[in-house]
Amino acid sequence: MKIAILSRNARLYSTQRLVEAARKRKHTVRVIDPLRCYMSIAPQSFAIHFKGKPLGPVDCVVPRIGASSTFYGTAVLRQLELMGVYTPNPSDAVLRARDKLRCLQLLAARGIDMPLTAFGDNPDDTADLLAMLGDPPHIIKLNEGTQGAGVVLAEKRSASQSVIEAFRGLYANFLVQEFIREAKGSDLRCFVVGDKVVASMQRSSAPGEFRANLHRGGTAAAVELTDDERRVAIEAASALGLEVAGVDLLRSSRGPLLLEVNASPGLEGIEGSTGVDVAGEIIAHCEASLAARPVRPKARRTRAPKGLTAI
Repeated sequence: MKIAILSRNARLYSTQRLVEAARKRKHTVRVIDPLRCYMSIAPQSFAIHFKGKPLGPVDCVVPRIGASSTFYGTAVLRQLELMGVYTPNPSDAVLRARDKLRCLQLLAARGIDMPLTAFGDNPDDTADLLAMLGDPPHIIKLNEGTQGAGVVLAEKRSASQSVIEAFRGLYANFLVQEFIREAKGSDLRCFVVGDKVVASMQRSSAPGEFRANLHRGGTAAAVELTDDERRVAIEAASALGLEVAGVDLLRSSRGPLLLEVNASPGLEGIEGSTGVDVAGEIIAHCEASLAARPVRPKARRTRAPKGLTAI
């Protein structure tokens, strides 16, 4: 296969591991910075140039799109899809996962259990918003935050009110959730590839910290999932249209609760704590999916017509 890895930084661990895994399996692989791509769009005619030259044939693209480049990165990914390129994580699926509110709404509609969540815009209704959740503590998180950034634990109702007012003052979109005390600062990262969980770890928060993210000083260890936890992780990824996903769960007294779904999950923590070749699993899945994919005519590729504005 000719594989493209959409990534801003070729030196990142996850990007390097995907390149290594692809080359180990005798594929041709390139790391493509989506922000160095530009596109032309015409009826049934799509083209991408990268660093001043046509991109050339690509069979499979693995997106590693960070939060800061979501808009343009998914536009490039969508352009490749329109050119007939296979991807395990389509642009629309990435967008569903990146928007926490949209993600939770879609998964709640599928009956997947999660912490009670509230969302609102009008500051006059903050008291009623908090009443919907019940007594504190409350978790307040930015709608598009990553790696634990923009997540606040409010121990008192007055603290919840103050944080909400601060976020609203910044014109930020945020969610307010019930605090699951029995999780004790730990969560589960389930790495889904295709229709199975290929690796799983339990992340535990550092002393004095409630967030279990490894970027926040948390620790991780391999963990055996229950059948319910495995089922929820696979169903959540599938519901969003993701074939590669990091699904975060909490262990609660009422069973596994979904926290969020990550469309570009990091590989370093999960591979280091479990010893599983997750990058190899992703490339193997891409091979199998591409081989099973029905042959369909590709949209005509062209050079950008003169005078056509790139977007």
